[in-house]
Amino acid sequence: MSQSHDTSRGADPGGRAPRIRPGGFRELGPIGWVVNRLGARVTGTRDVHLFATLGRARRLFPAWLAYSGMMMPFGVLDRRTTELVILRVAHLRGSNYERAHHERIGAAVGLDDDEITRTTADPATAGWPNRLRVLLTAVDELVQAKDVTDDTWAELASHLNPSELVGLVQLVVQYDGLATSLQALRVQPDRPR
Repeated sequence: MSQSHDTSRGADPGGRAPRIRPGGFRELGPIGWVVNRLGARVTGTRDVHLFATLGRARRLFPAWLAYSGMMMPFGVLDRRTTELVILRVAHLRGSNYERAHHERIGAAVGLDDDEITRTTADPATAGWPNRLRVLLTAVDELVQAKDVTDDTWAELASHLNPSELVGLVQLVVQYDGLATSLQALRVQPDRPR
């Protein structure tokens, strides 16, 4: 049985309506509703459409939220590097929702406008220090080929310890998958308060 689809509100400018209407208390339950309200307060929006949509899968949402939190903000990579990685994934996937959120978060953890903008350029020519160049190259390979070449891995391993290597792969996979969810569910941009 399919869920009802409310396409009467929230359509994006391209005319693509959300496939699943963001839920309220009844659809999200107490945990999802509280997470959505707290997220909205922090982001200065009416709702966090990501939470209000994914939260409709009540049994999955708390586990997804905990896992996501372990990727960001509590991951094994430093916060600035984490945000650069997420911004690069969002750019490669064309995920405007993910990109907009993480431009704000990136700025809050100290990324400047130039660094945020450079995540849209080829890492080989964007002027990154060697460590960030190879990390962002690995991001490109993971998103595009779902693997990392041996040469890139060897260079990456000269900058990251084993925990960070695993964390980088998991971070990219998490945000690549999230971009897929956002796209497939047609999650709409959050509206300011």
